[in-house]
Amino acid sequence: MEKQTIMVIEDDAFVMDIYQTKLLGEGFEVVCAENGMEALKKLEGGELVPDLILLDILMPYVNGLEVLEKIKQDEKLNKIPIILLTNLSQKDEIGRGIELGANDYLIKSHFTPSEVLEKIRTFLPKA
Repeated sequence: MEKQTIMVIEDDAFVMDIYQTKLLGEGFEVVCAENGMEALKKLEGGELVPDLILLDILMPYVNGLEVLEKIKQDEKLNKIPIILLTNLSQKDEIGRGIELGANDYLIKSHFTPSEVLEKIRTFLPKA
């Protein structure tokens, strides 16, 4: 069976590293992007269609909500489950993200990587 691919879009290198290490250790393919612009470039053209996207909201260049909006407008990508990664102070953005089509959100400081993994598994197609 093919490995499932998780795309992590996160501008904090430390947070990115934690998720990447955890997901690789669990047998996932991981594609990383440090900002929204890089993420959209990687998704452009439809060669990369991850099974799930972990998406930070606050990022330079193109923020997470803009990335979410663009993904949801793309026929090749709009079925991908998206979990927003947020900080506690971003209540308004979370609501906006859910309106735009995010499947769920995680407040970074409240979840361990193992709990994030559990949440990811709830949105992945069962193998």
